[in-house]
Amino acid sequence: MRILLTNDDGVNASGLKILEKIASRFSDDIWVVAPTEEQSGAGHSLTLTQPVRLRKLGERRFCVTGTPTDSVMMAIAHIMKDNPPDLVLSGVNRGANLGEDVTYSGTVSAAMEGALAGIPSIALSQSYAREGMGDGVPFGAAEAWAEQVLRPLVETLMEPRTLVNVNFPALPADEVKGVRVTQQGLRDYGRLRIVERTDPRGYQYFWFGLGPMLETPSHSTDLEAIADGYVSVTPLHLDLTHGPSLGPLAILYS
Repeated sequence: MRILLTNDDGVNASGLKILEKIASRFSDDIWVVAPTEEQSGAGHSLTLTQPVRLRKLGERRFCVTGTPTDSVMMAIAHIMKDNPPDLVLSGVNRGANLGEDVTYSGTVSAAMEGALAGIPSIALSQSYAREGMGDGVPFGAAEAWAEQVLRPLVETLMEPRTLVNVNFPALPADEVKGVRVTQQGLRDYGRLRIVERTDPRGYQYFWFGLGPMLETPSHSTDLEAIADGYVSVTPLHLDLTHGPSLGPLAILYS
């Protein structure tokens, strides 16, 4: 099995090194094509107004001066065009990608691009417990649980144009309670935090923070699974059409 690895934290990120270890349990035909620099929050953006540069770092290892989407496109349509990957793994992201994060996340978007190309694709992210951890974020839960989570997915035929978003809780591996299949959650957007500060020259700048999650009676969302100490496995699809609205809208224009 040929596996393409990518991420949004950059080609030198600790989480990508973890992902290489994880992928090696499934195959020895592993390719890395990742952004040269961190691209967190890049979403599904594509570089169109400037050139994208490709650098070979080693055998089957490349970096791209662009977004995670650029990296996957470059891998599938150029580097590996004669022998495309059988699986795309994106991550392991430093920080969770839960709820509406999936619309902002370069990690998830890289898996989306693989899914668009018809390749089974999985995004993996490691939650962490507190802000300011930097490179000290522990990936123990991802390292210990990834094979157990991935193997059934790898051995199952995914529906076309779908991907799977996996998040590991911010717990030591032996404290993780198990795996929960979830739906995408939603945070309370009305309680978005915007932190205002002043730089040394006296100018304002801002940091965005996330609001609390909205709870469901069954605790069936990815946000709740992580908070409860489980690995969340969330199937996503690329068709954003809201089916129930088609009929009422058609009436408006009839």
